[in-house]
Amino acid sequence: MIDTHCHLDEHLYKDVEQVIKHMGENIMIAAGVDTKSSMHVLELIKDNPAIYGVIGFHPEEIEHYTDDFLIFLEENITNPKIVGIGEIGLDYHYTKDTRDKQIEIFKKQLDLACKYNKTVVIHSRDALEDTLEIIKNYSNLKMVFHCYGYSLEVAKQLLNYKIQFGIGGVVTFKNSKKLKEVVKEIPMDHLLLETDSPYLTPEPHRGEENEPYNILYVADTISALKGISKEEVLKATTENAIRQFDLPF
Repeated sequence: MIDTHCHLDEHLYKDVEQVIKHMGENIMIAAGVDTKSSMHVLELIKDNPAIYGVIGFHPEEIEHYTDDFLIFLEENITNPKIVGIGEIGLDYHYTKDTRDKQIEIFKKQLDLACKYNKTVVIHSRDALEDTLEIIKNYSNLKMVFHCYGYSLEVAKQLLNYKIQFGIGGVVTFKNSKKLKEVVKEIPMDHLLLETDSPYLTPEPHRGEENEPYNILYVADTISALKGISKEEVLKATTENAIRQFDLPF
């Protein structure tokens, strides 16, 4: 099984080494959100055969952005264990004051992804219109909509792109009717498992620290929604992840 999106910075966990160990030989894709965390991803992938990485600058961190990051990103994007650029995108949930800067940096990272033919991992919250307008110009890129939170109608529209939808712990929540509808209706070959650890812990452990191994609870919920076995969910989502991130398996 593959957790296609987790954050494995030491300060986020009580014991990150135990969290990694718990996944055994199962694959994790660790995501960066700024320079420091992206550098940490590079250290993780060097020492752990089961960990791959994506590096990028998150819209919520945009006030700390400098152009040195783009240099860093281009220097490291050809690392064979860096399988994408992310977590990048737009987030207007708390403020739109940085909208123009977010859009600028999002586009610059998308341009680099085009140059090096890398998958992009997109964070989009309360920013649907701008996100859709931007990705129109990058239709050849493989994209993952991390922690997908928009409607079924939007999801169907996104199927026109080389898209995968990251499905995490939110789908297990009782009030996640919209996401459950998306999972029911979107074809299985467009779904990925993710945890966003240590955040968004699935039921029945909601409120506790999340970890990559908890994608099994996400798989259980998808299994119930799709009316297929958990083994089929794990097989399909693993194949999707290998294809989307060009993993060497």
